[in-house]
Amino acid sequence: MDCTPTKKGFRRLQALLWLYEGKSREEVSALSRFSLRHVLRLIQAFNLAGLDGLIPGRSSGRRRILPKAQVAEKIVPLIEDPSLAGQSHWTAVKLHGWIKEHLQTQLGYSTTVRYLHEQDYKLKVPRPWPLKQDEELREAFCVKLRAWQEDPQTDVWFCDESGFEGDPRPRRTWTKIGKVRLSPYLGEHIRHNVFGAVCPADGRLTTMLFNLCDSESFQVFLDALAQENPAVEGRRAIVVLDNASWHKVKRLNWYHFQPEYLPARSPDLNAIERLWLRLKADWFNGWIAKNSRQLQDRLMEALRSMIDQPSILQSQCRAKTSL
Repeated sequence: MDCTPTKKGFRRLQALLWLYEGKSREEVSALSRFSLRHVLRLIQAFNLAGLDGLIPGRSSGRRRILPKAQVAEKIVPLIEDPSLAGQSHWTAVKLHGWIKEHLQTQLGYSTTVRYLHEQDYKLKVPRPWPLKQDEELREAFCVKLRAWQEDPQTDVWFCDESGFEGDPRPRRTWTKIGKVRLSPYLGEHIRHNVFGAVCPADGRLTTMLFNLCDSESFQVFLDALAQENPAVEGRRAIVVLDNASWHKVKRLNWYHFQPEYLPARSPDLNAIERLWLRLKADWFNGWIAKNSRQLQDRLMEALRSMIDQPSILQSQCRAKTSL
C-alpha cells in the first residue's frame, strides 16, 4: 500500500505485477476480481502513461463556462452598480437571465449562484442609509475618536437607546422549497425601551429598561451609570451619543462623564448600535411575547448574557474610526 495512497490504485498495481510475473490475463482477472475487459484497459493505460496511468486521480470534470477572471471583469461590476445594465437591483434569477441574454452564455441558475459565491458575494438585506450627511464633520469626529481611544487615560463609552417589540419582524430563515414558513404574531403593541452604555475597551456594559424615552428616564440611567462606574482620579470618561432631544436637556447631571455628540445622521459611528442588532438577531428571531412581563424577562436574560461575556462586547462593539 506504500506505492499508492488508495486501495483502488494498489489493486491496479498488483494486477500489473501478476502480469509481469507471467500470469495470463484470465488468471489476473480471477485473482484481482477485475473483468477481463478492465484488465485490457489497465494494460493500455500502462502502455500510454506508465505507472501514473494506473494511479486513479481526481476527474477534472466539465470545463468552466466562464473563467473566474471573466466573471470578475464582466459580472462583478454589474453587481456593484446595477445601473450599468439598466437595472435598479439584482436577484439571482434576474442576473441569470441577463447573463444568458447579453453574454450569450448557456449558464445554469445554480452555476450563476456558485460563481457569485466564488467572488465572495451572498444575498443580504441592505441597511437603510441617510443621504444628508456632512462627510467633513464625520471625518473630523473620527479623528477625535481615534485620539480618545489612543489616550490610555481616557475611557470612551457609547450610549444609545433601542426599542424591543413583542412581535419582532420576521427574519430570513432556511425553508424547504415549495413550503411556506409562518411567523406568528399577536398584533398587540408590546414594547420596552432599553437605555445602554458600553465601554468597548474592557467590555463594561450598563443597561436599564424603561417604558418611555425622555429626559427623566435618561437622568435615572445616568445616575445608575455613574454609580456602577465611579470616577477614577486621573482618568477621563467620555460618553458618545446621538442628538436625541433628551440627551441635550440642560438640567441633566452628567456627573464625571463628558458628553460628546455624534454628527447628524451618523448611527454607524455609535458602536452600541451593533449590540442592539446582535441582541435582536440572537434573542428575538422567531420569538414572540404574549404579554409585557414575558418581553421584560426575555430582555433581562439577553442583557445579562451580554454583561457576563465582556469579550463579546469588546469584539462586537469595536468603534468605527474611519469612513
